[in-house]
Amino acid sequence: MRNKKVSTQHNQMKRRISILIRRHGGIHKRLTRLPQRCKAPFRGPRPPLSLRYAVWSFLGGTLGILAIFETTALVGRHPLLIGSFGASAVLLFGATESPMAQPRNLVGGHLVSAGVAVLVVALLGSTPLSMAVAVGLAIFVMNLTHTTHPPGGATALIGVQGAAGPGFILVPVLAGALILLTTALFTNNVVYHRRYPKHWF
Repeated sequence: MRNKKVSTQHNQMKRRISILIRRHGGIHKRLTRLPQRCKAPFRGPRPPLSLRYAVWSFLGGTLGILAIFETTALVGRHPLLIGSFGASAVLLFGATESPMAQPRNLVGGHLVSAGVAVLVVALLGSTPLSMAVAVGLAIFVMNLTHTTHPPGGATALIGVQGAAGPGFILVPVLAGALILLTTALFTNNVVYHRRYPKHWF
């Protein structure tokens, strides 16, 4: 009876060791393949250099941020500029054909991320952990809603860092995004070599 019990325990231990080895082996294989999966061409394809495009991108980005400043001066109550709008300007005026620069992504991405920030502050407060969670959660929700806009991650971070309340979603986030969008519609369509947007929704 005792030998049978010992044998059973021995078999259970062997199964556990076998499972651990299989799990470790899988992780080990993935880790050893990691350098190979990171391999890529040193230099990717690049569009031809266009001084005209770069100059117009400069003008558009400048006008976009100035428009937010001027609107803030006119309203005089709440600042409308947050750091993530600088990154949005790069997409709107420097990469106008990017899917992430289109109106749905611009407005939707910032709104989703602002909403995430407000929710995280309400549940977790403003801590380093909650800031990290907010960025990850903003990426997650933007992916699900097809509104991925990289500056949205910064909007989520800024919101949690400043312990934002619900008003953050409308001012400065929605107001600033709409000002940028309006500026982009004007500056990207007054010349024949640019067109924006590629699609609205």
